[in-house]
Amino acid sequence: MTVTSPSAASDSTSAEDCAPTEDCAGALSGDLGWALGKVFRSYIKTANDVIDGMVGGARGYQILTTAARALPATQLAIAQRLGIDRTVMTYLLDDLEDAGLIERRPDPADRRARRIVATEKGQETLVELTQRLRCVEDHLLSALDECERGVFRDLLRRLASHADSLDPVTNPCKAAEEVGVSVDAGRGTSMPRPRRSAASR
Repeated sequence: MTVTSPSAASDSTSAEDCAPTEDCAGALSGDLGWALGKVFRSYIKTANDVIDGMVGGARGYQILTTAARALPATQLAIAQRLGIDRTVMTYLLDDLEDAGLIERRPDPADRRARRIVATEKGQETLVELTQRLRCVEDHLLSALDECERGVFRDLLRRLASHADSLDPVTNPCKAAEEVGVSVDAGRGTSMPRPRRSAASR
């Protein structure tokens, strides 16, 4: 007689019960969480393929975008704006700088701080990635016409701002854990490296 552990039985039952069917999808079509999850999963899966070779992954792309399109900001300001833990931010900036995509420049207003600026190579890389991600967005939103896409983007931005005001990110690491994302995922490693001296940051 074969003995099945309770956890195995539970997993088997869950997998069978949750098998995707048209009836199940139809029943969930009015569920906000289900809809958001489907859109999020589709976007992340395709966007990750685009950003796969980017230094620092998605976080590296966000940092490069901020460094290239905003006024020169300090390391701390960018970390707070993007909700990245300061230690993880240091590792990401090290990798981006080693790849020649960003530079740390002295802050005229505070000699202890460094402003993050995109290099020419970083600007070129950002243009290429942005174009490829735009294709991902167009594919994801292909079910909507141009007018509907504009409305959708506007509503989504408003919802995101409202959600952030209700539950602002104060602990980036905890927030990442809540959505199942490793804070070191962008670096492709869970092992910390020796930190650089403060003078190099």
